Amino acid sequence: MEQGAKSVTAIATHGVLSGPALDRLRESSIRKIIITDTIETKEKKVLDNMDIVTVADVFGSAINRIHNDESVSALFEF
Repeated sequence: MEQGAKSVTAIATHGVLSGPALDRLRESSIRKIIITDTIETKEKKVLDNMDIVTVADVFGSAINRIHNDESVSALFEF
C-alpha cells in the first residue's frame, strides 16, 4: 500500500492462524484474505474479510483416482 497499491489480497493454502496472527491480519490493510480448509478452524469465517475455500471435493477425487489406479494429474488439465 505504501508503494501505491490500491488494494491487497492475501491467499494461503494453509491458514495457520496461531498466536497473534488474527490480530495482525485484522489490523492490516489487506482487503481480502482467502485460505483453504486444509487446517481446521473453529468457525466458517474467522474475519469479515476472510473466505475459507474447501478442498474436500478435489481431495476426494484424488483419493478415488488413486484407489482406482487412475491419473491424478488429469484433475488439473483444462
